[in-house]
Amino acid sequence: PDLGRRFAERKRCADPECSMLMCRGKAMQDFKGPDCRFVNFKKGEAVYVYYKLIGKSTELWAGSVGSDFGYFPKDLLEINHNYSSEELELPTDVSLICL
Repeated sequence: PDLGRRFAERKRCADPECSMLMCRGKAMQDFKGPDCRFVNFKKGEAVYVYYKLIGKSTELWAGSVGSDFGYFPKDLLEINHNYSSEELELPTDVSLICL
């Protein structure tokens, strides 16, 4: 994906603040992101999804593994539980910033 300031113009969330879980899945393989905006995980770990980018970077979702939060490729997740069937389309903010 383009690693600029924003990965996509829009996102889908379960609520207006994107604070509610959308779904949970199991990592199908290890993933180590290119920078701190990404969440790393090992095969078999539970990944919790808070929002899904739409538009130019539809391959990225945002979620958490343990206490870590960040982006990850959606294709690496096998969904095993949906928390919400409602999806709101909202504008994205600037992508997470590495400090």
